[in-house]
Order: sequence, then structure tokens, then C-alpha cells
Amino acid sequence: MTNPAATQNKEIECLSPEAQKLAEARLAAKRAARAEAREIRMKELERQQKEVEERSEKDFEKGSRSLPSLSAATLASLGGTSSRRGSGDTSISLDTEASIREIKDSLAEAEEKYKKAMVSNAQLDNEKTNFMYQVDTLKDVLLELEEQLAESRRQLEEKSKEFEREKHAHSILQFQFAEVKEALKQREELLEKHGIILNSETATNGETSDPLSRVEHPGSTKMTKEEVGAPQAPGDGTLDIRLKKLVDEREGLLEQIKKLRGQLEERQKNVRLDSLRPEDGVLENGTDVHVMDLHRDANRQISDLKFKLAKSEQEITALEQNVRVRF
Repeated sequence: MTNPAATQNKEIECLSPEAQKLAEARLAAKRAARAEAREIRMKELERQQKEVEERSEKDFEKGSRSLPSLSAATLASLGGTSSRRGSGDTSISLDTEASIREIKDSLAEAEEKYKKAMVSNAQLDNEKTNFMYQVDTLKDVLLELEEQLAESRRQLEEKSKEFEREKHAHSILQFQFAEVKEALKQREELLEKHGIILNSETATNGETSDPLSRVEHPGSTKMTKEEVGAPQAPGDGTLDIRLKKLVDEREGLLEQIKKLRGQLEERQKNVRLDSLRPEDGVLENGTDVHVMDLHRDANRQISDLKFKLAKSEQEITALEQNVRVRF
């Protein structure tokens, strides 16, 4: 059996907020009208009960007044009849008086029973009225409880949906956290493997500083925290391979630059020693032409290596940014 209160609540929930307010106002007005009708009905029942009681009392009083007069008239008629008949009818009059007394006794008993029945009937009517009032009150309470139950179910459904959304978001965050943690672990292992050292100083224009000023020892490299802080997306093997190749190439270029610097310093020492003792030959500003060519060649190679190193660092930075954007 469909509950009318639950059906009304479901219909109200499907409406817009303004329509819901209007429907709730109408429902409250219906409740007030129902309560007022119940009060009017109770007053009408009480009035009818009073009328029944008053009518019963009037009937009882009317019967009690008519019976003595009737018995007196009967006795008078019986007395007149017996007096006319004479003394020969004395036995009949005695029997009549005995029957009249029996009738009076039975009438009094019947009146007593009638009175008790009227009192019992009035009590039963009062109990019926009270029970009807209690039934109406319980109906109203039941209706309110059904409305509260429907509202509680609606709130439970909303809370359950919200809980499922929060649970799903929590599981997604846990999965992302695990991915980030694994990526950071792989990045730290990669940096430790290649001996890369973090450096918080970066150029303001986005370009890397002079790579020669960042050389500390063979096999070690400095990188900024922003370059290293971008974790690589799991499963992106191509970027990982390119990053490893660029790191290896960078280390090789740094080694070549270091070697060329050492050779350049040795040649400069030799040039200074040769310039101290005079020799025959063609000189250009006090320096041998062959030595100057070697010096220029070494400077050119160093410049090329610097350019390659800067280019490799730019590629590494671009790869780091690409990894950060993809993640």
C-alpha cells in the first residue's frame, strides 16, 4: 500500500526550491485545516453526547411520573368496580391488588435496569468519543513520523552519495600519491647514479649559466631543484632514455673541456717559457706564429664544446619541463 505522505514528499523533492516552499506551505495549511476540522468534530460529538444524555434523563423522568398516576387510576377503577360488585368480589380484588403490587415491583426493577443501561450507554459513548479523539491524534502523529522518516531517508541518500564521492576522490589521490612517490624515487636513483648535485641558483632569463663554472669533479653535475623536482611520468621510457643520453653527453663534454683547459694551460706555460729566451724566426708581436695558431685552435675547440654543453643543458631543461607538463 502506497503511503500518501511519502508520495507527497517525493513529489515535493522533484520540484524546484520555490515550488517546494509553495508545496510545503500548502501542506502546512492542509494540516491546520485538518486539525481545526478535528476540533470541530470533537465539539459536535460532545454536543450530541450531551443531547443524548439530556434526552435520556427527560424520558426517564417522564416515565417515572406517568407510572404512579397510571397505577392510581388503575386502583381507582379497580376499587370502583369492586365496590359496585359488592362483598362477593372481595377475593377477586385481593388477587388484583396482589397482581398490581407485582406489576409495581417489576416496573420498579425495569426502571432501575433502564437507568443503569442509560448510565452504561452514556459511559460507553464517552469512551467512544475519547477513543475517536485518540485515534485522530495517533493518525496525526503517524503522519508526522512518516514525513520525518521520508526526510531522513532523503538525507541518508544524499550523505551516502557524498560519502561515495569522497571515497572515490580519496582513492584517486592515493593512487596519484603512489605514482608521484615512485617517480620521485626513480628520479633520486637516477640523479644519484649520474652524480647530479642540486643547485638552487638559476638564471633570471631562463638560460643556464656558464657550464665551466659548474664543474666540480669528473662524473658530477649540478642541477637546479626545479629541474629535478618535476617527477617523470611512469611508463615514459623515451624521455628517460633521452635524459640519460644527454646527461652522459654532458659529462663527456665536461671531461673534454677539462682536458682542453689542461692542455691550454700547458701550452701557455710553454709559450711563456719560449718567449723568455730569444730565438730566430718569424715573430708576431713577440710570439711564435705556430703557437698562436695552436692557441686559437684550442680556444675554438673550447668555444665549440661550451656551445655544445649549453645546448645539451637547454635540451635537458626542455625535457624536464616536458616531463613536468605531462605529469
